[in-house]
Amino acid sequence: MRITKVEIRPMRNEGNLKAFCSVVFDDVFIVHSVKVIQGKESLFVAMPSREIKNGEFRDTAHPIDNDFRLKMEQIIIDKYKEVVKEEQAVLSADIPTEDLTF
Repeated sequence: MRITKVEIRPMRNEGNLKAFCSVVFDDVFIVHSVKVIQGKESLFVAMPSREIKNGEFRDTAHPIDNDFRLKMEQIIIDKYKEVVKEEQAVLSADIPTEDLTF
């Protein structure tokens, strides 16, 4: 199984929630509502989940194989960093330097 596309939707002013994303597998299956979250030490990926009666959350979709999970997390985090870097470049390019007065 290959990850063929990752769509990142960055969040602003949402605390530790940095992005929602969708992951496409083999160009035929998509999983929505995957989250990129800032942990205490680093970013991590949280799979889509739902709350059950006792207040706990249970993943509705997730990798079974740990090696695949690690690979998927790295692909998602790399794509997130790429999108954020591109957005920052666009934002800094939109500010004309001649308008800056000190």
